[in-house]
Amino acid sequence: MRTSKFFISTLKEAPSDAEIVSHKLMMRAGLIKRLAGGIYTWMPLGLRVLRKVENIVREEMNTAGAIELSMPAVQPAELWQESGRWEKYGPELLRLKDRHQREFVIGPTHEEVVTDVVRKEVKSYRQLPLHFYQIQMKFRDEIRPRFGVMRGREFLMKDGYSFHTSFEDLQREYANMYDTYTRIFQRLGLQFRAVAADTGSIGGTGSHEFHVLADSGEDALAYCPASGYAANVELAEALAPTQTRAAATAAMTKVATPNKTKCEDVAAFLNAPLTQMVKAIAIMRTPEEDTAPQFALLLLRGDHDLNEIKAQKVVGDFRFARDEEIVEALGCKPGYIGPVGIGNIPVYTDRAVAVMSDFICGANDAGHHLTGVNFGRDLPEPTAVADLRDVVAGDPSPDGQGTLELCRGIEVGHIFQLRKRYAEALKCAYLDVNGQSQTMEMGCYGIGVSRIVGAAIEQNHDERGIIFPKAIAPFEVCIVPMGYAKSEAVKEATDKLYADLKAAGVDVLLDDRNERPGSMFADMELIGIPHRVVVGERGLGEGKLEYKGRTDAEAQMVSAETVVEFLKAKLCAA
Repeated sequence: MRTSKFFISTLKEAPSDAEIVSHKLMMRAGLIKRLAGGIYTWMPLGLRVLRKVENIVREEMNTAGAIELSMPAVQPAELWQESGRWEKYGPELLRLKDRHQREFVIGPTHEEVVTDVVRKEVKSYRQLPLHFYQIQMKFRDEIRPRFGVMRGREFLMKDGYSFHTSFEDLQREYANMYDTYTRIFQRLGLQFRAVAADTGSIGGTGSHEFHVLADSGEDALAYCPASGYAANVELAEALAPTQTRAAATAAMTKVATPNKTKCEDVAAFLNAPLTQMVKAIAIMRTPEEDTAPQFALLLLRGDHDLNEIKAQKVVGDFRFARDEEIVEALGCKPGYIGPVGIGNIPVYTDRAVAVMSDFICGANDAGHHLTGVNFGRDLPEPTAVADLRDVVAGDPSPDGQGTLELCRGIEVGHIFQLRKRYAEALKCAYLDVNGQSQTMEMGCYGIGVSRIVGAAIEQNHDERGIIFPKAIAPFEVCIVPMGYAKSEAVKEATDKLYADLKAAGVDVLLDDRNERPGSMFADMELIGIPHRVVVGERGLGEGKLEYKGRTDAEAQMVSAETVVEFLKAKLCAA
């Protein structure tokens, strides 16, 4: 491809609304152009990258035995009502009405549609297992779209769905997809980690997320270098302390802590370790539909953070209590609340708190805390003791083999064992070998194709721009001639190299613009092409061309006669 026949539109500065590296560099490199909040046009350069990611995903899915189809983006509301997700999915589901006032949605996912296809077409166990997938633009009405393609409203996704006669066969396909996803991300040239994860709103009994590792990642991941254990912090279990609760040694005392509402400030004021603090979090729990919210407290050690997903599994659906609800229940404003003297209010305690003695907590009196507090003496034993917190570095690994470390990742893939949730709701059944009707088992497998582009940039960039892995770079090699329009020797050598590389199957870009060399170099580095060859009169006089890899510190001179083989060797090594 010649730049004179292509379209490149780069910027010296990123737009002011671009927040993270990938968003800034994708805008500067002209990969995407903003149309509306969270909605982007993929420009020719960006589309080349997107299609390369898509092609790798498609090749591996086909190799794994999945069958591609294409389902409608617009879906009838009846299917979502039948599955029970019409109300549960929330405002991220974009709903609309046609001219006949019939309700539809723009699909963020396709469990309902694919299940409807299978329940109508598959009748016998002989037709199973089946695995359908598609690569399609989705729409999710994010409340605050940000970070470019990382959290956009419209996004390209590969979503696959498998149907089985048994849970054992579902597990087989789940393992197949785990291996397939591993190959996909290896081929993409990305550093990634697969972690056990919570199933979230999709549902099911087991899932794994695939994360591209990057310091800018929104997700915290826990892993054990000694054993290979890995899980999203949302799921990683904080094991119960091995020690038992020590006997009380101090009397409960009410102390003044004026204007000290944070655990850190109270601990410093009282010259006590933060690990001796207990913080109370007030919630309104609604474990069952159509029931009045119930006030409750969650107790965590002062240095720990609440894990809302874990807490929800223990107490049921909940929200954080409002200030006026806290005052009504405890007679005290937030910042000084605690579990002592609160009557029949349920108290859910983290495992680490359950073994504490002589601890410090709020006194339910503004400007005061209690020291020397003990369960069984100063307050009843908790309503329940459970894992309510995020793990921290140094915690024992849940598999009992070493300790945990933390890193950050960008979720780009997620696989689920859905089991029978959607099949039961939509009556997706088959006749078994005995002619009896049985509900199908289901799996669900997603990859954020457009998100991968942003994640790759978050992981691979420098001060000059993007450093694309070879497999998804818009072009593998760029040729930058010095004086292409002025020197016949340069033009002849450039055209020959361009033709030879194309004949060798190399995806090459020839920058034949009449621009200053510095401007051309800057653009090629910005858009992340892995290999650059410079053709100049001085080098040609010595029979040499200048080569520089995108991450090389210095350029090197290569024989013009052997440069094609040299580049082919570089591409094979990558």
